[in-house]
Amino acid sequence: MSQQYDHITVEKNREKQTATIILDRPEKMNYVSMLGRQHLTQIFDELNRDEEVRVIVIKGAGDKCFTAGGDIPGFLEVHQEELSHLADNVAAPERSPKPVIAQLQGYTFGVGCEIAMACDFRIAAEDTQLALPEMNLGQIPGSGGTQRIAKIVGLTRAKDMIMRARRIPAQEAYQWGLLTKVVPKDQLEAEVDSLVAELVRFSPLAQKVAKEVLNASEDSPISVGIKLEGKAYGLLRSTQDYLEGTTAFVEKRKPNFTGK
Repeated sequence: MSQQYDHITVEKNREKQTATIILDRPEKMNYVSMLGRQHLTQIFDELNRDEEVRVIVIKGAGDKCFTAGGDIPGFLEVHQEELSHLADNVAAPERSPKPVIAQLQGYTFGVGCEIAMACDFRIAAEDTQLALPEMNLGQIPGSGGTQRIAKIVGLTRAKDMIMRARRIPAQEAYQWGLLTKVVPKDQLEAEVDSLVAELVRFSPLAQKVAKEVLNASEDSPISVGIKLEGKAYGLLRSTQDYLEGTTAFVEKRKPNFTGK
């Protein structure tokens, strides 16, 4: 990457066509500073333009946690107007045109939970705990947590989690639909690698369009979503990747997608 970020490291793997964003403050449970939140947007903007990167992974440094949350004392130093827009930075994974995987372990609290909910896939170790504990501070989640949790699990469970500041263990979170998959901790890295290898097999253009359609239609009536899906389907019909995919199917070979 082209610059230094506040306790966030980015590693590229050209062979795997991935970039891994590491929340890198293990001695302090990988907490994310206010500056780090801003840097998260910058990192995604750069990776979104990088044609060598097909899939983005975000994880925490060390083996104890994804992140225990944000810089709580730092909130007191920021004007309330800025605090009103925290969700913009945390939504960077959701805005990315590329698949984003959250690799979770241990504490995934506060902004960590909110970042994870903005990702497309959430692969979690068995020791993962999800929580939005802001109620303990006389506050509510402010980076999209109330909205994304409620969309995923429904209002009753969202209230149970947020209004009681409950810690949701991995298996319960999986049952609620908050996690894509739960695996033993020693298999977490391999499981994420396996998902990356699966995703890079597909057309990057089709992946981008699928993500756009799914995200855009989430709050729309089904009739609007179906129209959007149909237009996107017709658009992809004219791409080289679609021609390659159908030709490869007929010829009984693996397709070579180029994103065009």
